[in-house]
Amino acid sequence: ASTTLLTGHIGRRVASDDEEVIFDINTAYDEESGGYRISIHWDGPADRVFEDCFNFGSLQWYGGPEQKQQYWPIQNSNLQKYSIISKEEDNSAVSERYWLNSAGQYFYVQPEAPLFIDYHNVEDNHICFIAEVAAPYSSKRTHNSLKYDIWFFENAKVAHQHAVDTYLGKPTGLPDYRMIQYPVFSTWARYSRGIDRDSLWAFANEIKDTGFPNAQFEIDDLWEICYGSLTVDERKLPDFKGLIQEIKSLGFRVTIWVHPFINKNCEPWFSDALEKGYLVLNEEGNPESTWWNNNGSLPGYIDFTNPDAAEWYTSRIQDLIDTYDIDSLKFDAGESSWSPQIPVQNGDIDLHPGHVVESYVRAVAKFGPMIEIRAGMRTQDLPVFVRMVDKDTLWDFNNGLATLVTTLLQMNLNGYTLVLPDMIGGNGYNESPSKELLVRWLQANVFMPTLQYSFVPWDHDEEAVEICRKYTHLHAEYADEIVAAMEASIQKGTPVNPPIWWWILPTRTLWLFGTSSC
Repeated sequence: ASTTLLTGHIGRRVASDDEEVIFDINTAYDEESGGYRISIHWDGPADRVFEDCFNFGSLQWYGGPEQKQQYWPIQNSNLQKYSIISKEEDNSAVSERYWLNSAGQYFYVQPEAPLFIDYHNVEDNHICFIAEVAAPYSSKRTHNSLKYDIWFFENAKVAHQHAVDTYLGKPTGLPDYRMIQYPVFSTWARYSRGIDRDSLWAFANEIKDTGFPNAQFEIDDLWEICYGSLTVDERKLPDFKGLIQEIKSLGFRVTIWVHPFINKNCEPWFSDALEKGYLVLNEEGNPESTWWNNNGSLPGYIDFTNPDAAEWYTSRIQDLIDTYDIDSLKFDAGESSWSPQIPVQNGDIDLHPGHVVESYVRAVAKFGPMIEIRAGMRTQDLPVFVRMVDKDTLWDFNNGLATLVTTLLQMNLNGYTLVLPDMIGGNGYNESPSKELLVRWLQANVFMPTLQYSFVPWDHDEEAVEICRKYTHLHAEYADEIVAAMEASIQKGTPVNPPIWWWILPTRTLWLFGTSSC
């Protein structure tokens, strides 16, 4: 086990004579794994706050929530009393209660805690675990609890594998092979919501004429008559089924973008869902929330913690697939913060609000290995791609290219190893990517699990086309290696894209790429 000293301050906010607070600590040595465990449990009335802090020291630290400014390692970040749930804020769609350091020590906080995290603010150079019954957690909780385990191992690699086996879990299957081998082409960054029959057909033909291979053609926002209707807008997309067949005739599979919302002005679907009790309500009984496509309305978030609501949603999705012969889907959003605040959900109140996130992605995962999701909490086992939240068309750590690799590593070391990087060149919200940014982005992306284009090299020049063609084919050549890494993740829980130290521990004498020495 690790011999590096871990120091900290337990019970910072608890009075020593508080008879209503229960504190329990126990230790154990696990002979099978060679690890040493300390388990700490605070429990008390709902108005108590528990706060335990530990020194970052000079170690490197990993884990915690996905971030917009994804620094690596995470002790370079600064978070102030930050709720650990899947949320829209700071791109924190994937959020786990797991932290690992380079000495082979890790923390796992149990999901029932109303957990906040703090880096550097409560105490300088400390990570603090705070349990408080406060928003976004339910005010109806009858008690407060902070329960976590600290494990000590000989190095970080052994520690992480133990965490996967004990707490995080590993994927139970492979995503679609063609998605691994060839790029997804999406309409989103290039066209935004300005799609129609002509633009879709023109884009599909452009891709075919350049000779780039493809996994699928993805029709993103805006194809519905109103958000949540799951009904095609035939004014801009006449004979939609015929169009899909025409695109398929060019050698594509066709997928479509969907989401878990119904806008209030999208009738009769909103009223139908509300009357049936299929929308998440807040503690005042209000279903109205917000998302990026409000369009002057207010959305409701389908309550996937209600099995009837989940079945209603997935059956409507299946009808969409069957009606138009759609191959698969991009399931966007799902973070709990899109719920009306503070949300009321079904199931154990101590698992709210994150329960709706897990319920959503588990409900949609049944649509098979071609889907993608972007939110996650305790769902590392799902055999589908988890997409990075949109990246911006920038070079720097403000959600730009600099965060592409760090986000990949962050997700892998939270147990989400089947990572779908966002679109090459970023989302283009401010401006389209330059030729150099597009090419450099692709080069950084090439050995990640898959590629995703929306901005395309032929919008620049022939040199850009040939460079991107070269790296697109290079990625395809390594598809079997990527699959082998995924199969190892399924069997052993190893990262598909590990940090360099994964391969040099414990000897520090051998550098590896994949499993081949170099």
